[in-house]
Amino acid sequence: MAALIGKARPVVGITASVHGSRIAWWANRLALRRAGASAVRITARDPYPIDRLDALVVGGGDDIDATLYGESVNPQIRIDPERDHLEMRALDCAAKLGLPVLGICRGSQMINVHRGGSLHMDIHAIYEEAPHMRTVLPRKRIRIEPDSRLYSILGIAECRVNALHHQSVDRLGDGLRVVARERAGIVQGIEASAEPFLIGVQWHPEYLLTDSRQQGLFCTLVDTALGQPPAYEPLPDALHAAD
Repeated sequence: MAALIGKARPVVGITASVHGSRIAWWANRLALRRAGASAVRITARDPYPIDRLDALVVGGGDDIDATLYGESVNPQIRIDPERDHLEMRALDCAAKLGLPVLGICRGSQMINVHRGGSLHMDIHAIYEEAPHMRTVLPRKRIRIEPDSRLYSILGIAECRVNALHHQSVDRLGDGLRVVARERAGIVQGIEASAEPFLIGVQWHPEYLLTDSRQQGLFCTLVDTALGQPPAYEPLPDALHAAD
């Protein structure tokens, strides 16, 4: 982990596509700034030394190359192999340095693939009863395992999140556990219990700027980078239950 002595703010890298991902970048940057960190955008054409970071966010974007988890590429799916390789190397480095890592949507899937897991390339081919939903608004209900790190951060067993994905975690990677699912069974959250902070969420908390619980993910990421306990307390579950 980069030395924090003398720094006003820890530095958090956010991986992104070369083209696009600008709205997500600004939303993540704002969320991290509110949490007390500075953000740097990392792409295949504009890399950044991972060993100079204090934490890493693996952001959302295009689908992951299926050959990375032993499947054939679907020509109808847009992939970004350069970004895939960038993020695999970044996660290698983050693991060696012990950096806290938050994976968002595609980023959660990449954490799983990096650890040897696989993905469902089309969730609706597997979960036929799952509603077709694509929205930045919190419309999808998920349930969180009460003995998970994710639960300790959000402080709630059920909540509503947004949905911008058509793929999801299938076979779990090494050292990971499923800590959140939606009603149809689709994986919505994973984490590594043995790590200080290695969490992947299938939704986009950066777009839920008015939800203090979701912003707590960024606060806890930054607090972990600083070696501090969380500087906030989530609301009691009963006071913020999903409707």
